[in-house]
Amino acid sequence: MKKSKNKVLGVICLVLIVAFLVSCGQSPEDHSGESDNQESTSIQEGKDATSNDEALENEDEDFTIIDSVPELNAKEKRAKDILSSMTLEEKVGQMFFVRCPDAEAVQKITQYNLGGYILFSRDFKDSTKKQVLENTQSYQNASKIPMIIGVDEEGGTVNRISRYPLFRSTPFSSPQSLYREGGFELITSDTEEKAKLLKSLGINLNMAPVCDVSENKNDYIYKRTFGKDAKETSLYVKTVTEAMVREKLGCVLKHFPGYGNNKDTHTGIAYDMRDYETFTSSDFLPFKAGIEAGAGAILVSHNVVDCMDKEKPASLSKNVHRILREELQFEGVIMTDDLVMEGIRKFTGESEAAVMAVLSGNDMLCATNFESQIPAVISAVNNGEIPIEQIDDSVLRILIWKIDLGIIE
Repeated sequence: MKKSKNKVLGVICLVLIVAFLVSCGQSPEDHSGESDNQESTSIQEGKDATSNDEALENEDEDFTIIDSVPELNAKEKRAKDILSSMTLEEKVGQMFFVRCPDAEAVQKITQYNLGGYILFSRDFKDSTKKQVLENTQSYQNASKIPMIIGVDEEGGTVNRISRYPLFRSTPFSSPQSLYREGGFELITSDTEEKAKLLKSLGINLNMAPVCDVSENKNDYIYKRTFGKDAKETSLYVKTVTEAMVREKLGCVLKHFPGYGNNKDTHTGIAYDMRDYETFTSSDFLPFKAGIEAGAGAILVSHNVVDCMDKEKPASLSKNVHRILREELQFEGVIMTDDLVMEGIRKFTGESEAAVMAVLSGNDMLCATNFESQIPAVISAVNNGEIPIEQIDDSVLRILIWKIDLGIIE
């Protein structure tokens, strides 16, 4: 009887041992494709086959990783320190990138806490390099937070500086001309030369490259573009952006979401009726290339893009900005085209345009009538129309961009 019981107990024990081994064991194939140093992954999954001592050791390491809070990178920490001491007026002023006034340019920097000046042809006409540098230095000296000093020096039809022989013997050529003459090698050297010239004048931002895709010579935007399809335009944008990043000159990808064959928004409202697939398969590609190459800013056009927002110009559309942030995953500074353009003036009033531009998701507003628009934005924050958190997020991006470019040390 005892023997029979012992046999039964023995069988039961054997079955339990086998079951335990099967449940804990793994075949060699279970580890295929894993590297020898993937202990933390196996611990997280709860399927580690290491000894108890090793498991406990690695488990302690895991808890340290989970409980630790990632440290802010140095640039973000520096930007947050600056932001924490700024008044509302200083924050809103930082968001305005304005046409340099004809008179009292230095005084208006301190009066409105401006984030930057855009220089135009009139700021170079009849001036020497020394005079321009003295002017830009006077702007920086007057500003509590160093300014972005920008210009449109695209080459070809848009040259604010090199059109004058005192700055360059011949104007910078268009992207299309450069490519025909010397391919991407010449485009790179041309970009580097521009960067050196601009920086020698105290200019830290070129409003370029143009990312619009146009192969039709009849398009308004054609002469300013690379003149080729999306794939080749993307390579052009990548080449220019990388060169500008190396030279520590700020760049702006424009005109999101892509100009297409639309008319000039300087003179009126333009309606873009193309389908969304056209943008995802073509127009977005050069912008993606520029983002991947390290561009710090993107300018949004005033075109009304039907497939994204039937009612508002892209620069005032929340959905267009959502696409740029979420679908293209852009984390840098978004800015409007100049709000004085007819594409906006025929749509809404100048003060309303500034408030709408902030609410739609722009970090910086290119503006001419800033003296009425800055108070309008401040008032909208004070009355709760614009959340202060949104202002803070935008100013933080601007400050990080300035730090990244070496404008803020």
